[in-house]
Amino acid sequence: MEKVLIANRGEIAVRIIRACQELGLRTVAVYSTADKDALHVKLADEAVCIGAASPAKSYLNMNNLLGAAQITGADAIHPGYGFLSENAEFAERCVKAGLTYIGARPETISLLGDKEKARETLKAVGVPVTPGSAGKITTVAEAQADAEKIGYPVMVKAVAGGGGKGMRLIQAPNQLDDLFTLAQNEAIQAFGSNEMYLEKFIERPRHIEVQVLGFKDGTGIAVGERDCSLQIRHQKVVEEAPSSIDPATRDKMLAVSKRAVEELHYLGAGTLEFLYAGPDQFYFMEMNTRIQVEHPITELTSGWDLVKAQLLIADGKVLDKPTAANGYAIECRINAQSAGQITGLHLPGGNGIRVDTALYQGYKVPPNYDSMIAKIISYAPTRQLAVAKMLVAINETVIAGINTNLDFLNHLLQTHHFQENQFDIEFIERELLPQAKD
Repeated sequence: MEKVLIANRGEIAVRIIRACQELGLRTVAVYSTADKDALHVKLADEAVCIGAASPAKSYLNMNNLLGAAQITGADAIHPGYGFLSENAEFAERCVKAGLTYIGARPETISLLGDKEKARETLKAVGVPVTPGSAGKITTVAEAQADAEKIGYPVMVKAVAGGGGKGMRLIQAPNQLDDLFTLAQNEAIQAFGSNEMYLEKFIERPRHIEVQVLGFKDGTGIAVGERDCSLQIRHQKVVEEAPSSIDPATRDKMLAVSKRAVEELHYLGAGTLEFLYAGPDQFYFMEMNTRIQVEHPITELTSGWDLVKAQLLIADGKVLDKPTAANGYAIECRINAQSAGQITGLHLPGGNGIRVDTALYQGYKVPPNYDSMIAKIISYAPTRQLAVAKMLVAINETVIAGINTNLDFLNHLLQTHHFQENQFDIEFIERELLPQAKD
């Protein structure tokens, strides 16, 4: 592997380019017409325009991406996160084109991309799953029958879903007809599929993720876990590592995740997501076959460079395991709440502060893509100090010319519940949503 095409944009493209440069790999950036002045375009060794601003005409256009790899002589593709990163067809086409795909095997992506199949597969290898539908459902009558067996409240989800689309909470039987139909219609619009499933709704759980790595020899490791409970409309806002779950459950969660990776012969970086309801009560939700937005907090608390690990695993290289790290890390996602030009920019720094971003003075934030424009990460020996460092960093940050969620993050981190580590996945929407503007 000598030249890597990054099939993505924004901060993750910048992150991958830097990792490639550290390993002596040449890089190819791709960009839409809206991103011609983007930072990842400036940092890569080569750059190719692959279409118009619309994602469907550029970053989701497989033919254009593969064509860019061919004309530049790239021999590998890194999909980053979002866009085509969990698309089995794209991974398969990369492999058939003779490219090294830096991610899970196509058949694994296909298996785990089907939420119902993923649940059954992970259940078979001993991973606890939330009580739910025995199979895919497509009618209200099937949903009614399953809901009666599972018990209300239930969550209806799209089999092909993600990003909070095609999901509805159904509290009682008289809500099922309308909410199931609404979720199914949303799934058809977003994913082109009417296949749904039901899960028992776990009230006020924590959302815990386990970062894993799978190697070509069939072995795997669970790198560590993180708490991603602070969310708005199923979109994460703040994450931290390690989580505050009890040590015995943490050990079980890591052990079953490692076993799942090895049973699946999983390759590369991935994440198992769980709901945690208390000691010895955790349930598998889904597995993401890509690098996560929140990977920096696991990097800081584990010592692993996860993007480098992806590159080395895909290239068949032996990885040196890092010396065990410790401490606490917190990540805040900075979201743009309007498009426009950055007229003033000051990013925080200092001991224990990391910023992953593609912003620069004068950059025009386009309206066409995901709203996240930066991630601020703090790291310290204790959670209390990591929180204090994050508050200083947020107060130091200046992003002028557009609206952002910095004020909301500042407020969230000063709440009693956050300071005392007493929150769940419903906390923001239950307590703070009237003030949450992103």
